[in-house]
Amino acid sequence: MKTYDEKHIKNVVLIGSAKSGKTTLAESMLFEAGIIARRGTVEEKNTISDYHEIEHERGNSVYATPFHTEWKDYKINVVDTPGLDDFIGEVISSIRVCDTAVMLLNAQHGVEVGTEIIFDYVDRYQRPTIIAINQLDHEKANFQNTLDEAKAFFGNAVTLTQYPVQTGPGFDAIIDLIKMVMYKFPAGGGKPQKLPIPAEELDNANRLHNELVEKAAENDENLMALYFDKGNLDEDELREGIKIGMMKHQVFPVFCLSGKKDMGSGRLMGFIDNVAPSAVDMPAEILEDGTEVKCDPAAPARLFVFKTLVEPHLGKLTLFKVMSGEVTPGMEFFNEKTNTTERIGQIFILDGKNRNQVESLKAGDIAATLKLKNTQTCHTLNAKGATGNIDPIHFPEPKIRTTIVAQKKSDDEKLGEVMAEIHAEDPTIIIQYDRELKQLLLLAQGDLHLLVTKWRLSHLYKMEVDFFKPRIPYRETIQKPAEASYRHKKQSGGSGQFGEVYMLIEPYFEGMPHPQNMTVRDTEVHELPWGGKLVFNNCITGGVIDTRFMPSIMKGIMEKMHEGPLTGSYVRDVRVSVYDGKMHAVDSNDISFKIAAMMAFKEAFHMASPQLMEPIYDVETEAPEKVMGDIISELQSRRSVIMGMDTRNGMQVIKARTPLAELDKFSATLKSISQGRAKLKSTFVDYAPVPNEIQGKLTDEYRKHEEVVA
Repeated sequence: MKTYDEKHIKNVVLIGSAKSGKTTLAESMLFEAGIIARRGTVEEKNTISDYHEIEHERGNSVYATPFHTEWKDYKINVVDTPGLDDFIGEVISSIRVCDTAVMLLNAQHGVEVGTEIIFDYVDRYQRPTIIAINQLDHEKANFQNTLDEAKAFFGNAVTLTQYPVQTGPGFDAIIDLIKMVMYKFPAGGGKPQKLPIPAEELDNANRLHNELVEKAAENDENLMALYFDKGNLDEDELREGIKIGMMKHQVFPVFCLSGKKDMGSGRLMGFIDNVAPSAVDMPAEILEDGTEVKCDPAAPARLFVFKTLVEPHLGKLTLFKVMSGEVTPGMEFFNEKTNTTERIGQIFILDGKNRNQVESLKAGDIAATLKLKNTQTCHTLNAKGATGNIDPIHFPEPKIRTTIVAQKKSDDEKLGEVMAEIHAEDPTIIIQYDRELKQLLLLAQGDLHLLVTKWRLSHLYKMEVDFFKPRIPYRETIQKPAEASYRHKKQSGGSGQFGEVYMLIEPYFEGMPHPQNMTVRDTEVHELPWGGKLVFNNCITGGVIDTRFMPSIMKGIMEKMHEGPLTGSYVRDVRVSVYDGKMHAVDSNDISFKIAAMMAFKEAFHMASPQLMEPIYDVETEAPEKVMGDIISELQSRRSVIMGMDTRNGMQVIKARTPLAELDKFSATLKSISQGRAKLKSTFVDYAPVPNEIQGKLTDEYRKHEEVVA
């Protein structure tokens, strides 16, 4: 395969909501370029992308799939991405390394839910964007409505460069406002004729062409001067103005397509070649320390890993973009994240599941290699002379969490290893063992994300799992002072055990005075790992308990605080003052005072008006105004406190504080209420008292569980 220089490589990501036709367009692009002899279809399950079994089963994209075309001395690397936000990680990583985004809009539905969510990331990375209105041959296609919705959502950057003569089953002609010709397609699609614009369309085409010229000219002072001098721009000047506008995110050129009938895809590819920026045109990449890295083939080689795949019978496949320099097989690279050296073996250009071996790659290109042991997604590989790490991909926080349990106990250890492998492929899947809850938690982007993960475990790893609602990390504390004592005495021949402890426990708050009628000899303040504090006062006088037993008393208290009396949750914000006790010259030892302290603390805790605390989250929802009332009602039904409302980007923002126990399935409910248009963000803020009736229920459940275990 030919090695292309950095000026002749274009990296394009196909984005859009589910069923917008990305995979079908990909087939037409490959066919137009002569890479494939026959176009596959999603229905026949024979497309270059969407080749995984789960994609065939579901009928839509789950993974981002790279492929390439070669078009008029240019190489176009294309990544076809999923349209469902459950798989947003695949989309973000693809947007991160591509230089132009092609946003597909379904002409039947206009700007859909997935479009809004995905464009947030296009905007964040400031990727030049082409809007492709697809499926114009469908009987329900409405070009003007789709264009109007695009302008309403994307703003004035939406710039018409083509429009259809008609839509629906009769769609077969496009007026091109850059070349000022009409493309007329044969009945089955394919290569069009270039014809003069019909007389009945000429006035409209001239008007729209002039608007396009003005839009292109306003992005550059020199072009604006030419426009004022000549009253027009020639085709090359027009393309230059559009390119500058795309780079500034002020021009989103609109193209017309029927991916299914291969109408318009060739013209789109020609525009990508002639106008869309290459990596060398884009702003420099930024290292974590703020240093710029330009796409320079003469610089030391630097690779950025944007995706990891584990292929059956093949192993780990690492996908990367050459950020600078040139890479060839056998080169050694240093990974600063893992402090290891990796040797690049074979280099492949991927076309779906097909791999084409190449001997070199220039800056700006995208490829893959095998068997890099210590390199993962977001890692940077530096050849000699290069240092630093490219700013990583910032994936969204998980939206839902569940407990995952292997059906077979023998799979418990393997499950953790397999989930680590899945996380390496999809960083938006997070697995963590919660020592407090004693549960393995799986965090994901949505219910579909969980179901696909379960499918992968079953079909690819032959492991059956179940999902359960996770426990809640409650906290226990007290509301009033209480005193208790406990004598631990045990005699079984020889040395026995004896220890007696008197203690006062109190709710702790900053700046509280010393306890009355007690002499505090020593105070220890412990910042607890789970939040809050334990303050321990040694108030022993007269030597009734030897100082050497104080650490054991402290240990007994702390051990009980790890498993509180109410629900077995961590205890926080308590002050304990040990003020009296007894010991035996022979039988007293560390274990005796540890047990005595533990039992005295437990008894006092129950008398101190114990309070269960629950984690509270700041919850922010962003949704259309028409569903505001329904969302507020749903939040209030979940014991939320509405903190305020605002507007953002034409959407309503509701801020609330909600107990974690009430957030289960909230993401799915919110999606249903808003038809998928709402966004959700939640952040832990604090602990708050659990209502009495709920505390009673939870305490009863814990007591019954303990009785069964006993």
